[in-house]
Amino acid sequence: MAYKVVYSDQVEEDLRKLDRSTVKKILTRIESYLATDPKALGKLLKGEFQGYWRYRWGDYRVIYKISEREILILVLRISNRKDVYD
Repeated sequence: MAYKVVYSDQVEEDLRKLDRSTVKKILTRIESYLATDPKALGKLLKGEFQGYWRYRWGDYRVIYKISEREILILVLRISNRKDVYD
């Protein structure tokens, strides 16, 4: 069963900074791969980001939270790995 993917307002700002082809590739990966099994493809974060997950695609990171009750993935950030945790 695939999870429903919801994007925060911050993601819209993050995506404006990237070129269109990269945005399309990242969103396709999220919708087709990550939505099917977010725990197996992602990594649970620690420290101040405890409870959140990250999905790695090249130099980009997708930070998200999983809601098992609603079968939902809330994508909070999509950015280059050096900027995503700021």
